[in-house]
Amino acid sequence: MQLTDDIMYQAILDKNAEFTGLFYTAVKTTGIFCRPTCTARKPKRENVVFYTSSSEAIRDGFRACKVCRPMELPDETPPLIRDLLDKLSEDPSAKFRDHDLRQRGLEPHALRRWFLKHHGITFHAYQRMHRINSAFKKISSGAPVTGIAFDAGYDSLSGFGDSFKSVFGYAPSESRQKQVIDIKRIETPLGTMLACAVKDGICLLEFSDRKMLETELKDLSRIFNATIIQGQNPHFPLLEKELQAYFSGKLTEFTVPLHTPGTSFQQAVWNELRAIPFAATRSYKEMAGAVGKPDAVRALANANGMNRVAIIVPCHRVIGSDGSLTGYAGGIWRKQWLLNHESSVLANSHTASTI
Repeated sequence: MQLTDDIMYQAILDKNAEFTGLFYTAVKTTGIFCRPTCTARKPKRENVVFYTSSSEAIRDGFRACKVCRPMELPDETPPLIRDLLDKLSEDPSAKFRDHDLRQRGLEPHALRRWFLKHHGITFHAYQRMHRINSAFKKISSGAPVTGIAFDAGYDSLSGFGDSFKSVFGYAPSESRQKQVIDIKRIETPLGTMLACAVKDGICLLEFSDRKMLETELKDLSRIFNATIIQGQNPHFPLLEKELQAYFSGKLTEFTVPLHTPGTSFQQAVWNELRAIPFAATRSYKEMAGAVGKPDAVRALANANGMNRVAIIVPCHRVIGSDGSLTGYAGGIWRKQWLLNHESSVLANSHTASTI
């Protein structure tokens, strides 16, 4: 769809999130620029100027809106909180009390609100779950419960047992036959992503503002019969390293292990997605033919939409037969960005090889 001024103006009236990242609205009477979804009072049509990038708006003298904060990445983890999460990942047994948080420049009440919004629990509950997750893995590997309970900062076995059972629904002694799904926030140039992993590999990678994310997480928990809990996983370091290399234009093929249960048809579609070359695209019709179901275009589109591992299983490389960018769970603007990024990386690599 061609972005006309009329379409963009209607988008800001509707606060249409599908246009996020595609354009910015600058208001001549106030000197500010906003996202399409900004909740501030809407300007008159004659007072509006549209830009395709924030840098263009800044160049022309506009400043970022304090309501919608268009310069910030969607759902981004603030640097101070990111540092705090890194410390917990390094040492799950660490305990940060309100005094410790203030020493790090964090206001406890503001931190509590942030965690409730983004994790559905308070920061202190997040810390407790991190310790319990770490304890689960040690018990599962055969370590004695008593030593682990005290290493996790609990004063009694009963207190540790109660906390453990409140999280997992069963006693520590039963954990050797169970598994957890680890979850972690990862920052990218396109906003925060949530990664989930089990022992065999990454089982989810989605943008944190995806509308159906909560449903996906519930389905994942049901499929694996496991509790999703904040914690480190052996596959996360490689995932983060490869994502960083991908976004910096240094990686075109991922090697991090995946574990993505699904029907035989879904598996065939997801395997075919991974076979699409870097920077290339395929239509839904071409994909249907490739998996041996040329008349199952709609079923293929559904399987494509059920992909839980964004970017690595590159569903963003599937487009309409007419070349249009059809629906993408992370937002059309992200799909456009990813395709542009890959094309640019490929073009630069060709240029470098001819020099």
